[in-house]
Amino acid sequence: MAKPHKQNDASNMDDNRIAPDPLAAVLPALAGLGAIASIASVNWMAQDKTDGRSKPKRKAAAALRDLESCCSGFQEIFKRFHKSPKLFAGEGGVAASPLKFGVHGQRVGPTAARLYLQSMNDIASMLVLATQNAFDVMAAIEDGEIDAPEELFYEFGEIQDELNKVIQQRLPLKAAVDMGTVLAVRLTKLVQRLRTYRRSSATPV
Repeated sequence: MAKPHKQNDASNMDDNRIAPDPLAAVLPALAGLGAIASIASVNWMAQDKTDGRSKPKRKAAAALRDLESCCSGFQEIFKRFHKSPKLFAGEGGVAASPLKFGVHGQRVGPTAARLYLQSMNDIASMLVLATQNAFDVMAAIEDGEIDAPEELFYEFGEIQDELNKVIQQRLPLKAAVDMGTVLAVRLTKLVQRLRTYRRSSATPV
């Protein structure tokens, strides 16, 4: 006798609930990438530095290492978005809708609901870490502990431009997730390159 087919989490309508807006997860993930891409601004704002600024409490090597870990963490977050398109990537009839709150919500089962909440927790933690590590790396660049070429800052600026397109052009949610996935990889590579320009015996200037 054949065993009865077990319904999966998504199809069990008796236990489905309305999930929070996926945009509430995707936007802060993109914001985390934006925090890292802020490194671009050091290139044209360093000349305005003040003489009495405080010295960084962390070494540049530690800040760079931790920032690279954040980039990898965002890669995993965007991969998670891709693996759950119904929950995070605007799958279904609203797939082509522009970036907007209130149009991408879905009914989900308990497993997907837990995934949403865990993802929000991970994104929140990663956003805080990325912001702090980016700040410390920018301070190290400004103080001369990292001496990167100008073109590297331009590449961080290009990522800022790509993130701005998501907002300005109101890309569909899936396109925003696709963009975030690509940019997280690019940022990881840029931070890895930035590590090669650390001055091992640099002193703040």
